[in-house]
Amino acid sequence: MKKILLMGFLILIGKPSFSQLDNTAFENRIPADSSATGELHFNLYNFNFLRNYEYTNYFHDGYTLYGTQLRPQFVYYAHPNLVLTAGAYLRKDFGSNGLADAKPLFSIRYQKKDLSLLFGSLEGATQHRFIEPLYDIERQITDPIEYGSQLILNKKYFRLDAWLSWQHMISNHAPEKEQILGGVSTETTLISAHGWTLSLPLQFLAMHKGGQIDDLRGVPIATLGNGAAGFKLSRDLGGAVKNIFTENYFAGFRDFSPDKRQAFKGGFGLWFNAGVNTRFGSFVTSYWHGNNFMSLKGMPLYESVSHNVFKDGYIENKRNILSLRYVYQKELLPHFYLDVRFEPHFDLDRKDSQLQFNHSLFLTYKHDFRIGKI
Repeated sequence: MKKILLMGFLILIGKPSFSQLDNTAFENRIPADSSATGELHFNLYNFNFLRNYEYTNYFHDGYTLYGTQLRPQFVYYAHPNLVLTAGAYLRKDFGSNGLADAKPLFSIRYQKKDLSLLFGSLEGATQHRFIEPLYDIERQITDPIEYGSQLILNKKYFRLDAWLSWQHMISNHAPEKEQILGGVSTETTLISAHGWTLSLPLQFLAMHKGGQIDDLRGVPIATLGNGAAGFKLSRDLGGAVKNIFTENYFAGFRDFSPDKRQAFKGGFGLWFNAGVNTRFGSFVTSYWHGNNFMSLKGMPLYESVSHNVFKDGYIENKRNILSLRYVYQKELLPHFYLDVRFEPHFDLDRKDSQLQFNHSLFLTYKHDFRIGKI
């Protein structure tokens, strides 16, 4: 009864947020620009992170991510509808020698009004704007670069992000399977008037592991899927309290493989959020109820199957997590953004439940410099 009352409260108290907390400061989109045709630009993106998990649970390990990322790119506006980029991605983890990761960045983008087609390095990670049980914000740190193709549509009342990311290719007689990830994220705004905004988000993520030229003939192909659908409601207030909002989703997991070898064939989760944005920061209450739920790229805390270092394979069919979250975001200087987060949670299914939390500090600088006309 307590859980039912809690869920009802979260639904009823409903400016939309992005995946419960606003991650738009992390985004670095480079659209076509007809006014810059023939110009060469230099785009600089620097993302600094400190994310610490003070966890002692069976599903999410306790550890710290501390370091910096740099993405320098040259941008050529070849045509009013065409832009090409070339650069590099570099990641340095503090406390380790050398670079943790280094990748080349190449992309071509064709844009016609509100429609964009990308090929190469994509607008990935938090830019997909998925909910955390489906796509962990931590991937902005550990796995932000995606290669493949992407279709983006940005209308006034409709947004679409559909992409195919080639995660791992194989050659002849490879000792592993190829891996492909694809996703679709849409949001339709039904009401936007008199301070009220109501929208319907829909999200789907699928992963396929297979191939015909590997040496793992005895290992079957695997196709797994996650999805989420719900509604977002907000009310602008102005003043010290900017707005209040609620986001509520039904999330699902499904094993579509011919030979099913996962712990569950399917499962679901309910994800409720309610919060307020103020001049002093944002306060959000989140509740997760999971039943046999597994995630392809989501936050491990919400899964029913553990992948912890010392508890790998441990199962709890039902998961009930209550989180109380605070985030303070501010543009300190032009193009320089501060993001501070404190996110405690309680596991409602454990009698010995104690307060556990993660906290984060993010500093982001992004700017575009014009070099000249070619």
